[in-house]
Amino acid sequence: MPREVGVLAVVAFVVALGFGIVAPAIPLFARSFGVGTTAVGLAVSAFAFFRFVSAFGGGSLVERFGERTVLATGLVTVALTTGAAGLAGSFPLFLALRAAGGVGSAMFTVSALSLLLRVAPPDQRGRAAATWQGGFILGGIAGPAAGGLLAELSPRLPFLLYAGFLLVAGAVSMLFLRAAPGGDGDGAAGAAATADPLPLARALRSRLYLAALAANLGVGWVLFGVRNSLVPLYVTEELGRTVAWAGAGLLAGSLAQALALLRAGRLADTWGRRPSLVLGAALATGSMAVLVLPPALWAFLASMAVFGLGAALLASVPAALVGDVSPARGGRVVAVFQMSADLGAIVGPLAAGWLTDVVSFQAAFALSTAVLALGLVGALALPRQPRDAAGPPSR
Repeated sequence: MPREVGVLAVVAFVVALGFGIVAPAIPLFARSFGVGTTAVGLAVSAFAFFRFVSAFGGGSLVERFGERTVLATGLVTVALTTGAAGLAGSFPLFLALRAAGGVGSAMFTVSALSLLLRVAPPDQRGRAAATWQGGFILGGIAGPAAGGLLAELSPRLPFLLYAGFLLVAGAVSMLFLRAAPGGDGDGAAGAAATADPLPLARALRSRLYLAALAANLGVGWVLFGVRNSLVPLYVTEELGRTVAWAGAGLLAGSLAQALALLRAGRLADTWGRRPSLVLGAALATGSMAVLVLPPALWAFLASMAVFGLGAALLASVPAALVGDVSPARGGRVVAVFQMSADLGAIVGPLAAGWLTDVVSFQAAFALSTAVLALGLVGALALPRQPRDAAGPPSR
């Protein structure tokens, strides 16, 4: 694969490692200002909200200035705001800096994925996306453990350390990501490197792109939202088990996803986008449907492990589809794709939490199953040999 894929995977690992280190310290540091639980939640969600609302603008910047420039600028923005947040003397300033960090995070994510899909050849896009996601997963697993220990020493220390990590990642991206004619990032995509960006309106008429959006919405809803917010409560309140069992279930899912990720990317490139997406969406939907049944510990553990297998495919195939639709500089097309996952991560915990309060855990999991099923419907709606005017055939 092109060199940029490995560089972006390393950058993703560093970013996820640093974010995992700072995550346990955010509520502790916010609490140190004497604010209530709601304000603490606001400090956590401000980053995600501003990341969501600024992603489309980040896509426009990518189309104008190129991926490499926007990527480095986004990393430096998050680094400076995170370091300053660790030194903040008041909660309003801390909150404002967290919000600004979300803007930088959107710039980084959109530009990195746009560059990844542009430099990877069509028959390697699935593996490239899987490699990039693997960096995030490994960093996300390693970071929180170290973050908890550092937060015990000082709640400010993780912020400063994360800022340093991001500055290193920004320097790596500028040094090792090559510049291409007419912009940034040279790679094996050939003529696509200098082609005009695909208009978003045209992408939205593609069944490949709509299927990718539906699948990514489900990933954000469950993987980044409901799984972290609702599953621990389900284990302790519905199953009557300790938090350790919740951690065991989440770990089983993460390990299954990590182990299957590279194989999933290879399937997307060799077996084909459609069958790979159908398999991934079916596994994820079926695993969540198990939790709608009467509660049982074995069913919960099996559900988390099977969902991890499905998530491995959903982490690579939809991104490869976006690259097929828009092989040129992605910009806004990639931004909307990323926003679909962020939307799920924001709305999912709120909707599922409300349903749990007024109905039951099973009702919340049923809604989550329905959201994942949208991705399955989109996958089944793809033609068996789809050809999009903007991209190569999906085998």
